[in-house]
Amino acid sequence: MNLIFTIILGVVQGLTEFLPISSSGHLILFRSFLNFEGSYGLAVDAVLQLATTFAILIYFHKDIYEITRKFFIKKERREGDITAYQIVVASIPVVIVGYLLEKYQVLDVAFRNPLLVAGALIIGSLIMLTTERLYKNRNNLNLKNAFIIGLFQMLALVPGMSRSGMTISGSLLSGLTREKAAKFSFIVALPVLFGSGFKKLYDLWKEGYLNQHSLELIVGATVSFVVGLFVIRFLIQFLKKSKMDAFAYYRIALAAVIILVTVF
Repeated sequence: MNLIFTIILGVVQGLTEFLPISSSGHLILFRSFLNFEGSYGLAVDAVLQLATTFAILIYFHKDIYEITRKFFIKKERREGDITAYQIVVASIPVVIVGYLLEKYQVLDVAFRNPLLVAGALIIGSLIMLTTERLYKNRNNLNLKNAFIIGLFQMLALVPGMSRSGMTISGSLLSGLTREKAAKFSFIVALPVLFGSGFKKLYDLWKEGYLNQHSLELIVGATVSFVVGLFVIRFLIQFLKKSKMDAFAYYRIALAAVIILVTVF
């Protein structure tokens, strides 16, 4: 792995982690088309993802502080507030399924295929377009629709589906406001992203990979973090006024290109 390639991966991660177009899918595609396939691919991706997770933590630090404070001071909670309980409930499906997939090494092998990414891009696009058309602002956030959003987040384990795309879709289907759907989509990702990121970071350290490529990883992570901060702000403002249709159509076009290049 060289420095230039890591910077490219960092930019791709920072741009695509939060936009509903799938960061893992784009990282796999860039590796495939640039003929760079290392044995630590998934772990390096997780480190870059960890950097963008810190971008969420910084951007929403006031919201996270309030969630933590109201966890201990229940009398200050208001109906519709994002709570720690909702975040836990929404994290349960992806934690269980993710553990099973990693245990049987499905994430490392079967899910890192360009054609599978193309299929997931198309299916995810259809989900996004459908939920946008079914959307009605009718509910506050509660444990029931937090679990529904968690099921959508589980779909994002497949590269190409997009964590933000699926959780925002689940939030819209549950009737949340567009702004709250985007905010919850980011915040609910924190436990899973931090968990997987730190685990993979430990794996890299244990294998001696951190010592060999520490400079590249630090630079790539820094790039991901900075780009991610700008993209979070952009998407929050965008979703206040606009649907996800443009992202869905981009995903479909990208999937078509992948199929043509891979098959023909």
